[in-house]
Amino acid sequence: MIVAVMVLLMGAWFYLWVARSRLAGASDFDRIDTQRAPDRWPSISVVIPARNESDVLPFTLSSVLSLYYPQVEVILVDDCSEDGTAELAGQVAVARGATNFRVVRGTPPPPGWRGKLWALQQGLEAATGEWLLFTDADIYYNPTVLRDLVRLARVERFQMVSLMALLRSESFWDRLLLPCFFFFFHLLYPFHWVRRPGSRTAAAAGGCVLVEREALERAGGLAAVREAWIDDVALAGALKKSGARIYLGATVQVASFRRYGSLRSLREMVVRSAFTQLHYSWTLVALTLAGLGFAFVVPAGAALAASAGALGVQPASLEYLLDAAIGVTLGFMMLAYMPALRLYRLPVFWTLTLPVAALLYAAMTVESAVAHRFGSGPRWKGRSERRVG
Repeated sequence: MIVAVMVLLMGAWFYLWVARSRLAGASDFDRIDTQRAPDRWPSISVVIPARNESDVLPFTLSSVLSLYYPQVEVILVDDCSEDGTAELAGQVAVARGATNFRVVRGTPPPPGWRGKLWALQQGLEAATGEWLLFTDADIYYNPTVLRDLVRLARVERFQMVSLMALLRSESFWDRLLLPCFFFFFHLLYPFHWVRRPGSRTAAAAGGCVLVEREALERAGGLAAVREAWIDDVALAGALKKSGARIYLGATVQVASFRRYGSLRSLREMVVRSAFTQLHYSWTLVALTLAGLGFAFVVPAGAALAASAGALGVQPASLEYLLDAAIGVTLGFMMLAYMPALRLYRLPVFWTLTLPVAALLYAAMTVESAVAHRFGSGPRWKGRSERRVG
């Protein structure tokens, strides 16, 4: 029985490696041809929803105001902050001599709207650009990234271009869980599938989303996803359903300035969204736990048991087959995980931590389900984000 299971797992990990993880490199955006120019440079409005972000804005807003682009305005929507976010943002803009910056004083979200989406909607109403760059307040930009985003969109005819920002990885817990977070997201929404027009797979990374205004309007605008908790994936789905071509990639040129550092802060991040990602379904929670256990824990457990001689497989030919299946399965698992480790500049031995990280994500998924269904719901910046409806 164990031999059949491991042969099945070997085939499964071969599929995950070849079809979904794409060994060819995670930060492919950083290797695009930056010499090809678009037919013209459209006007851009950068919209930043900010709620109690005074700790990061001196660093991140300065990078946004330094974006190298001919026609760009920056709009920060103060989402009912209580820490002087708007005043600090104004000071940063004055210090940089920015004349293309303004603050919109946001109002509390009306019934049926999520907080961040309502803030984005208010920024959208104030924006004048032909294209919109929706970005989070904690995101730091390389000065030339906006030009490269527009170049990619215009030359390759994408109506949405989104990049997964590099998360800040400093502590042990960061290194254990953040590359794994990227890896799981990439397995769930393979970037090359997202870019394929005929594929139903759609996703975006909300920290950096460049979208054509006309395409957004054809998809129903932000109102079409106003109740979505995972707004970036929902917005990508709405655009792709309306016929838009979308791009999703990863980069080291866009980074989050937010510090996690502890297991608690990382756990809170996952708990906010995991159950929503599973469509509030306990069946999907059970299937997720089974999948994580089967794909990640069983190979590691089989390897430990085999090394201790505890499997007791007979005859010897089956034992050799089992050992080979275990070794090849772990090899495919490590190869699939390598792009995420390269993105975060971690050595190869961190592949050995993947089963442990998977177990932690399984536990956090259960906690997310309990918090959404039986608790007061997740909170963000002091605002309850309980399921609407």
